[in-house]
Amino acid sequence: MKSEIELIKKIESYLYQEMSTEEVLSFEEERKNDATLDLKVITHLDFLKTLKAFGEQKDLKLAMEAIHEELDMDVLVEELKEKPSKVVILWNKYKKNLAVAATVAIFMTLITLFSTGQFSKDEHGSNYSQLKRDMETIKRSQNALIRNINSTTNQPKDISQFGGTGFALSSNGYLVTNYHVVNGADSVYVQNSKGESFKVETIYIDPAFDIAVLQITDPAFKSLSPLPYTFKKTSSDLGEDVYTIGYPKDDVVYGKGYLSSATGFGGDSIAYQISIPVNPGNSGGPLMDAKGNVIGIVSGKQTQADGAAFAIKTDFLLKAINNIPQDSLKQKIAINKKNSLAGLNRSQQIKKMQDFIFIVKVYN
Repeated sequence: MKSEIELIKKIESYLYQEMSTEEVLSFEEERKNDATLDLKVITHLDFLKTLKAFGEQKDLKLAMEAIHEELDMDVLVEELKEKPSKVVILWNKYKKNLAVAATVAIFMTLITLFSTGQFSKDEHGSNYSQLKRDMETIKRSQNALIRNINSTTNQPKDISQFGGTGFALSSNGYLVTNYHVVNGADSVYVQNSKGESFKVETIYIDPAFDIAVLQITDPAFKSLSPLPYTFKKTSSDLGEDVYTIGYPKDDVVYGKGYLSSATGFGGDSIAYQISIPVNPGNSGGPLMDAKGNVIGIVSGKQTQADGAAFAIKTDFLLKAINNIPQDSLKQKIAINKKNSLAGLNRSQQIKKMQDFIFIVKVYN
């Protein structure tokens, strides 16, 4: 029993990011070699999310009860009947409470659906599919093998096992992709639109947000030109036109759609639901709005609904970047604040972005 408790404490330390970098790497290696441990980590993460949802549900119930205590519905009805000329006054007086009560009622309905399994997310099986690309099952020609035009760079000659998409955070070699793309990797390379490949290191992971920050460490890499896009901090609106650029195959692929929900799979508040066709390999790609702002990172799709995909909101990417210990960075991550895509048509935006979107290739 004591060893089981110690294991749970270790798992929670990992999930709450209380481990040092060395401890994280060691624990990741244990997960890679022990399927039972990996399953326990995933199960405990789901358990913690359930506890959090339960706590939020209790808090909301208390808030709703407090609101109801403030509202005397009998008096309100009588006043409306006897003094119809004061409807506007009463509305102004009670509209905030009524709005909160309505919001609570809607949220409680979502909680009920979640607790009954209507929105349950099962990574081992079911309606949610991560978009990591299995490269071993793809027959590739010799020309499609990972390559580097600079012969000074050492890199694996074999086909990578998994692939995804990543994009630049800054011009000095920092990139972002999904955590599930690089999880368990022995080595990671990225390849740009010109076919040049570079060795990268994973410098920060956030499993809860499914985010991994990479840095190109290859001596052949030269700094990129200034990023043309910016990172949106505020929420985007339903129905807004959005698009993504990624690598579900060896050539870059563009996908167009719209933002269909302010929450992700199972009501996940860290993600958007988008109506865009995506495929394995799109994981880690940028979700863009019409003005050239990055508003999310494509992460998965619903297997039983056509066109229902999900993207981690940019707000959580920025939070993850702020959580990176500055003393662990060789160079500062300077987030771009100047957008040069706004006002361009879609084709022009895509042309300007392609040099900043990479194939992520994972070797185990």
